[in-house]
Amino acid sequence: SNETQQYYSEQDTKRVYYLSLEFLMGRSLQNSISNLEIRGNFGKALLEIGYRLEDVFEQEKDAALGNGGLGRLAACFMDSMATLNLPAWGYGLRYNYGMFEQGIYDGYQTEVPDYWLSHGNPWKIERIDVQYGVRFYGNVIEVSEDGKRKFLWDGGEIVRAVAYDTPVPGYRTTNTNNIRLWSSRPNNEFNLGLFNQGNYFSAVELKQRAENITSVLYPNDDTSMGKELRLKQQYFFCAATLCDIMRRFKKAHHENWKLFPSKVAIQLNDTHPTIGIVELLRKLIDEENLEYADAWEIVTRTFSYTNHTILPEALETWPVSLMSNLLPRHIQIIYDINYNFLQLVEKKWPGDATKVQKLSIIEEGGDKRVRMAHLAIIGSHVINSVAELHSELIKDKVFPEFYSLWPEKFQNKTNGV
Repeated sequence: SNETQQYYSEQDTKRVYYLSLEFLMGRSLQNSISNLEIRGNFGKALLEIGYRLEDVFEQEKDAALGNGGLGRLAACFMDSMATLNLPAWGYGLRYNYGMFEQGIYDGYQTEVPDYWLSHGNPWKIERIDVQYGVRFYGNVIEVSEDGKRKFLWDGGEIVRAVAYDTPVPGYRTTNTNNIRLWSSRPNNEFNLGLFNQGNYFSAVELKQRAENITSVLYPNDDTSMGKELRLKQQYFFCAATLCDIMRRFKKAHHENWKLFPSKVAIQLNDTHPTIGIVELLRKLIDEENLEYADAWEIVTRTFSYTNHTILPEALETWPVSLMSNLLPRHIQIIYDINYNFLQLVEKKWPGDATKVQKLSIIEEGGDKRVRMAHLAIIGSHVINSVAELHSELIKDKVFPEFYSLWPEKFQNKTNGV
């Protein structure tokens, strides 16, 4: 894996970054020895010391970091890209608990937590040297710098993202790509002052709150706390990932940001990583001091979006009030993106309030909401569906106005063999 990354760095290749909240990789031992074509010899060697290969396979706990097609697709893509010698990274979250395990207790089917890390995981390489701080809450301060308005996001809480790498070997090739999963840690482990005052629970509260972010795959979002945790997961994963991608780019190209889309392709697996569009724009404007128009062009040339659903109720939305509290700078930027986009809509369909209502990122009404699929379409240069019928329904039924505006953006990529 290290040799593969070194080779790609020397060649200065364009890299694919596949962002997914799910990766259903299966059992790494079986996959790895099959791809390395050593299954026969490995099995014989084990038999000589008294073990059957199949029994050894069964000892590995399946990393259930997903619950269906979304996660399996991500795993297949990572496998295929390694086999095809494509320079790719997968990025996601290292959940402590997978989807769930099922058991029969007292005659009833029961779901229990899947603590897949109970015996450790030899395939996950902890990268203590790769850590980033991720901010939540806080406030936005407007300042003037060289006569220009500038916004600073300050205060709030900082949570640390620590990287864990899983190697993905290709089939009949030495090429080995990586999936980098982020684990959440507190910025400060322990508040000794509060502990010494006898406030024992508060002393560890921040630590617990930080670690909750990567505890469970898809926490129940029926409650406001659950909704906040899910949005935290999505932003935490995107923020850490973009820190990593931009660090790698700057190492080779310093601050020549015009080159960014020719060296970086970011694929969004469904809408879960869509806040990454806003985060990249924020970093380019607020931290790298680019002009808005230049930064937006870089963003839209970098991102692509895979749509997985046509059900309106399954298309992700977040309350504006929640996002304003958790990510105050991002909601400002979303309104800026929406304002500029709606000017384009007005130019295409002058005075058509219905089109504006249907296409706006912000869903108006009593509880204003941010429509993440709209944001993903507006911020990407390519949108693909995963089957031909699915693609036609997306164009004709789900997003016909977007298709009318940008027919060249929509593509079909049928998944499967």
